[in-house]
Amino acid sequence: MRALVISGGGSKGAFAGGVAQYLMEELHHKYDLFLGTSTGSLLISHLALQKIEKIKEVYTSVNQHSIFSNCPFTIQKKHGVHTIGIDHWNVLKNFYKGRKTFGESRNLLKLIKRTLTVEEFEILKQGPKEIIATVSNLSLNQVEYKSINDYSYEEFCEWIWISCNYTPFMSLVRKNGCEYADGGLGNMVPIEEAIKRGAKEVDVIVLQTEVSHLNRLPSRNAFSLLTTMFEYMLDRIEHQNIRIGKYVAKHNDAIINFYYTPTVLTTNSLIFDKEKMTVWWESGYNFAKYKNTELNQIEPEKGEVL
Repeated sequence: MRALVISGGGSKGAFAGGVAQYLMEELHHKYDLFLGTSTGSLLISHLALQKIEKIKEVYTSVNQHSIFSNCPFTIQKKHGVHTIGIDHWNVLKNFYKGRKTFGESRNLLKLIKRTLTVEEFEILKQGPKEIIATVSNLSLNQVEYKSINDYSYEEFCEWIWISCNYTPFMSLVRKNGCEYADGGLGNMVPIEEAIKRGAKEVDVIVLQTEVSHLNRLPSRNAFSLLTTMFEYMLDRIEHQNIRIGKYVAKHNDAIINFYYTPTVLTTNSLIFDKEKMTVWWESGYNFAKYKNTELNQIEPEKGEVL
């Protein structure tokens, strides 16, 4: 069994889309299992459907309004660098309405439903491939994996949306008596889950550089500090997930093929810039092509990690 795992990473998901396009269209990799966290969960349904151009169009055309129904920050671009500030009015408006987060992302749920149709959902559910979204159950303090086989169309769309909700900037969802948030808060790279479900070869797209190349600038405001803190915590979670995944692969005779971003794409993955995301998609495609050209003579042994 072969699995495709895509990590969380917000707008950087465009890079993952490019990598997946090369793996599926040029290398003709056939996957039995698709697992995604956060932005990865947005990609996997369309990849399983082989509708790569459709999801590419989405990733290269979205903006802040496509995601946020109430955006909690302002974005300024100076000398080619994006900086964020607090949109005090929107934040106060959210609190006045009794919300528990700074912003709301209900436009993203609408986008998911417009993009993934009921007919496409039924094709996937009746097919042999399994599609799984990772979510964090804050009430029970655990990570949960939501398979398309277990839910209706409306429910699965909600789980994809929940997997992407980067709290406290996006919606906190109460479902089945529990509060749920971004799957990346618990498992950024669900390699272990793929192997537990029987995968013997796993292609893993990690939306982060393999070695840290980042020295962050001082925080400019409270939101900048919060995003920096969350990025730091998610980086630590990601490194831990990868170490666990390698350990599990070694003890289950599984092969892992890693695809990291070769450079730092952005320091704030909540900024959705159409031009940059278009470039990142092409960069992902070209990077996968380059990496496989370099490795095409190497036949890894079981348990080996490339």
